[in-house]
Amino acid sequence: MNEKRTLVSFDWAIKNILRDKANYDVLEGFLSTLLDRDIRILSLLESEGNQEDEFDKFNRVDLSVEDEAGEIYVIEVQAGWERYYLKRLLYGSSKLIVDHLKLGDSFVKVKKVISVSILYFLLGEGENDYIYKGSTDFYGLNTQERLRLKPRKRRAVVGREIDAGRNVFPEYYLIETERFHDIISSGIDEWVYFFKNSEVRPEFRSKNIQAAAEKLDLLKMPEQERRAYEKYLVSRASEKDMIESAYDEGIEKGIEKGIEKGIEKGRAEVAVSMLRTGLLTTDQITQFTGLSAEEIRKLAEES
Repeated sequence: MNEKRTLVSFDWAIKNILRDKANYDVLEGFLSTLLDRDIRILSLLESEGNQEDEFDKFNRVDLSVEDEAGEIYVIEVQAGWERYYLKRLLYGSSKLIVDHLKLGDSFVKVKKVISVSILYFLLGEGENDYIYKGSTDFYGLNTQERLRLKPRKRRAVVGREIDAGRNVFPEYYLIETERFHDIISSGIDEWVYFFKNSEVRPEFRSKNIQAAAEKLDLLKMPEQERRAYEKYLVSRASEKDMIESAYDEGIEKGIEKGIEKGIEKGRAEVAVSMLRTGLLTTDQITQFTGLSAEEIRKLAEES
């Protein structure tokens, strides 16, 4: 492989290509490199988490899979800023945990969830890194010393051990592609370069990344599918620009009035602008304005 290849974007791949079991090796390569351990995907989770209904984005993640060890991985690609993005991450991981525990089951069956977000916008103000990890830790109220949870095990029944509960809480990985400066110094750098540039260099050697280059090659797509992909890129760019412009304009109007009523009016004006485009669902407008679905329906009836 001596030439650079233009690959389909990762968000398109997740929704249209990587759901196929034959392509799990791409996800396995990425997750193994990120987490620095060998990941083998067992199955795609057929649940609310993988619905393709565009009207159910609040309850939907881009992809959720389970590995051979029973851990669940949530992978999301977010193109534009979202008002309550972190809250939605928490909701999504919590719902997956609940969905996979039947009423009456022992809590020993609680699944570990690892949430991975690939972001094409700046979520925070960090400057020296582009991958951030978050998890639940406990600290002494007086000493600020971190409580180290040891893998204590006690024998309850002959031949059976009970784990005290280490490695239970969800973990969150935020990958901010805009902070990545295309400097390759590790395996995960190669994957983030791919996410940012839709390209895999011939010299990249992290696990299965060349398999991604083979399977996501734009030129290998059928003509009809390629046209659909190109249309998707144009729509995504237009939608992102429209949302951000309308939201900024609406908030500015609200701030200029200097009162809460003015800010609410600004949000309403944003929602009306979004409704008139006909491109966005009620859930999407709710995410970016903070208005309820009922408020948006009333605005639609009045406009």
